[in-house]
Parts: sequence; C-alpha cells; structure tokens
Amino acid sequence: MSLTDLPLLGMLRTRMHWHQARQGLLAENVANADMAGFRPRDLAEPSAGSAALAAPLGASVGGDGLARTDSGHIGLSASAGPNADPRRFKGFEVRPSGNGVNLEEEMMKAGDNQADYQLVATLYQKSLDALKIAVGKR
Repeated sequence: MSLTDLPLLGMLRTRMHWHQARQGLLAENVANADMAGFRPRDLAEPSAGSAALAAPLGASVGGDGLARTDSGHIGLSASAGPNADPRRFKGFEVRPSGNGVNLEEEMMKAGDNQADYQLVATLYQKSLDALKIAVGKR
C-alpha cells in the first residue's frame, strides 16, 4: 500500500474531482444562458459518510479519472443523470423563452466552487507534505 492510497487522501482526491465536474456544469449553465428552454443544473453534494468518496482499492477507473464501483456514482456526463438535477432557483423567474439561468448566481457558484477546490487541493498537498516528513523523505 502506497502513501497515496490512504482513505483521507482518497476522499480529498474524490472531492477535487467532484469540484472539477461541478465547474464544468456551471460553465455549461453560463454558456447556455441564452438558449431557449435551458434549465440550469448542478451536481448533488456528496455526503461526508458516503462510501463513494473514498475509492476502494481495485475499483475500476473511468476515462474521467474517478474510480467507479457503480454506474450511479458521481456521474460526470452532461446528460441528465442521478447527480445532475435541473432546479428552479428561488427568487428568480424563468424567462418567457423558458430559460432559467441566472448569470449572477451561476458566477457566484463558480467562484465559491473554485475557492473550495483550492482549499481541498491545499489540504491534499499539506497532507502529502506531512506524510513525507513522517517517513523522513523531506
């Protein structure tokens, strides 16, 4: 077992992949802000105790880099899946064309998502640094 196979590091890696996938959906929402009938989507927040956060050893890794033990785990496709849910945002009317994208809200979400990703990436790097110190490689 290598140092990078620790459950904590696996959870941080999975969280970074989730933030990357969410950023893609938020960018898609902004890109389709003028498309008639488009509904904004967002990824469901993974639960802290979920087994899907820590990739088990021997799990298959898909083309997106995430280990998948079930087809329903953290889907990253742009199609409507179990994690992409169309939402009508509170306090915002859907335009007559049927478009429900609020650019200000999407950009706020994108900024928050980027900050959260940077936090998780920093935690991952600091954890690796601490492990290197512990084994005497630094």
